[in-house]
Amino acid sequence: MDRRHFLRFAGAAPVISMLGASSLIDTRPAHAAGDDYRALVVVFLNGGNDGLNSLLPMDGAYDDYYKARPELAIGKSVLAPLSGSSGGHSYGLHPALAPLAPLYNSGRLAWIANVGPLVAPATARQVIERSVAVPSFLLSHSDQVMWQQGWLGDSDASGWAGRALELLPTSLRNGVNAVTMNTDRTLVLGRNSPVSFLSPWDSRYWGQADLAQPQSPAAQSLNRMARWQFANQYEAEYARTFGRAVQESTLFTQATLAAKAPAGNFGDDDLSRALRKLASLLPVFKQRGFKRQVFLVQWGQFDTHAAQRGTGPTSQDAQLATLARAMQAFDASNQAAGLDQNVVSLTMSDFGRTLRQASGGGSDHAWGNHWFAMGGPVRGAQVVGTLPTLTLGGPDDSDPNGGGRFVPTTSTDQVGATLMQWLGLPATDFEKVFPNLVNFNQKTINLLHA
Repeated sequence: MDRRHFLRFAGAAPVISMLGASSLIDTRPAHAAGDDYRALVVVFLNGGNDGLNSLLPMDGAYDDYYKARPELAIGKSVLAPLSGSSGGHSYGLHPALAPLAPLYNSGRLAWIANVGPLVAPATARQVIERSVAVPSFLLSHSDQVMWQQGWLGDSDASGWAGRALELLPTSLRNGVNAVTMNTDRTLVLGRNSPVSFLSPWDSRYWGQADLAQPQSPAAQSLNRMARWQFANQYEAEYARTFGRAVQESTLFTQATLAAKAPAGNFGDDDLSRALRKLASLLPVFKQRGFKRQVFLVQWGQFDTHAAQRGTGPTSQDAQLATLARAMQAFDASNQAAGLDQNVVSLTMSDFGRTLRQASGGGSDHAWGNHWFAMGGPVRGAQVVGTLPTLTLGGPDDSDPNGGGRFVPTTSTDQVGATLMQWLGLPATDFEKVFPNLVNFNQKTINLLHA
């Protein structure tokens, strides 16, 4: 399955030999090893995580929240309190996210309030009156996943991280810039460059071929197939894709062999497995002189129309507990490995959920949502952006029926531009990557240290 995924999602690239792949990550000291390494890890929470039950106000706005969704509301007494205040509010976290509270309070984690895709700044009244352009198919899972990740329409399926990586200075590029750990890839797909697939599992063996022993007969046979040439364009394209799959699987195998077990206390779930793999490999990439990388990890079943609360494995309560443990372990591993200032992690999701509770003990599709960013470069202990007024039919509710679908006050593009500028994207190229930023006076947000 891993090889099929890789063949499906690796793009066209010149085929190089197994020796070429090995030389990208060999055992010799790299030039200026790790002096300028930066990685962005995006954890995309599939289905639309309910941010309103993730980050909650603990002041007077809590009463509005509780009144609007009494069956879904979390008791104030069990919230994990966050230090200080932001934007006139004090905050607490869902109790399952309590392991993240110390990261916030120590300045390593920040929340981004009411963020989502926007064509231009908009108010709820403008949306209701249809006097402002908005993203298409706002309540559709598939469309909003692509919108959040930078899709520009059927004529340009690339994502904002993939486009930005292509515009980085040559000195910051390397053979494996854009990486997905799932079958999805929009975020890291460029216009003219391939996406690499990194399996959370061991992908060392391709049938009889052991990629850790490229001189073995089976590995040599695989290598020869990876260099086959064809006159037919379809066969040639398959050969190039196959060749790159072999090349990068060899690279990742060698990186895994050079890696050490991470220090964090990871669980046994799929998200922990993926982040454990990354935590072990990032120090190797840094040591070998890689410069910039973006990793996409998609996980979860957050489409909680019913049974959102409780202990069921797909309840939000249970999934947030898994998320918190995995993210805390990932951050602890990065710090222990000397990557304190090298890695930023961001959570995203399809969209937020309605403030109005659904009849099945859940919530429905909405728009604006709350995300968090984590790592040493993050300007933590703050909530960036503006908390919406938590009233049904209130000033920020774009639902004519008062369902509590809040118009984002921070654009996904503003968040993306902030992160890609940290990776090295010049501000002069922002609108090449994020065309809708032309409509925003403020291109970035106060999320990262200078």
